Amino acid sequence: MDEWGLGNHDLVDVSTEQLTHKQVQKARKGRELTLKLKMKVARAFNVAIWGQLDEAGKEAYFEYMHKHLFDYTKGYDAEWEDPNGELKEKLKVTRG
Repeated sequence: MDEWGLGNHDLVDVSTEQLTHKQVQKARKGRELTLKLKMKVARAFNVAIWGQLDEAGKEAYFEYMHKHLFDYTKGYDAEWEDPNGELKEKLKVTRG
């Protein structure tokens, strides 16, 4: 979330699944979450980013799964390289 410049409220605001500030804060602090909550946070994370991208960015955007966001999840790969690296940098430049 920090790399994309998103705050807790950004995720809560776009979520249609009754995601709370308390749940997002737990995720940010690294508390172990249930699979259901990890997936809910990942969906809100993707929607929050999607809303900030232009059409070309939306075409190139790789949607994160919970295994990409939480390092204690089954299937997590520490050597996985984020395919959205260029989009992150482009978004940082346009913001500030």
